[in-house]
Amino acid sequence: MAMALGSAMSEPSDWEKLQAFAQIRLKRPLTPEELQQLEAFYRANREAIAIKAGDLYQTMAHSTGILFENAVAAQQQQNTMTEAAANQGVMQIYSLDTTAAAGATEKVAQTGVADNLTSLLTVLDAFYNP
Repeated sequence: MAMALGSAMSEPSDWEKLQAFAQIRLKRPLTPEELQQLEAFYRANREAIAIKAGDLYQTMAHSTGILFENAVAAQQQQNTMTEAAANQGVMQIYSLDTTAAAGATEKVAQTGVADNLTSLLTVLDAFYNP
């Protein structure tokens, strides 16, 4: 078969390659029944490959969905913990006894009535219990 210069010869299809391979292996032309069997095998394998590719894409999409669900759940848990910590702090502030708060403030400042009374009690105790 002579071809004109500059024209490209098309690549044989997978089906044509499979037919040529079968003829080379058998060392004879294929019968019509063998061609039908080969075609059925070829189609079944192409469909199986397409189904497996579809399964892979579906699994990847499902995994990505689970990834986002977990990220949202973790973020919601973190927000809940932050809100609980803030509420706990507010509850501690509201539950402080004012007298205890004043005593604590005086102890930190090292001044005030509570600190002076404690010092006086210590001095008097030293006089009565030598």
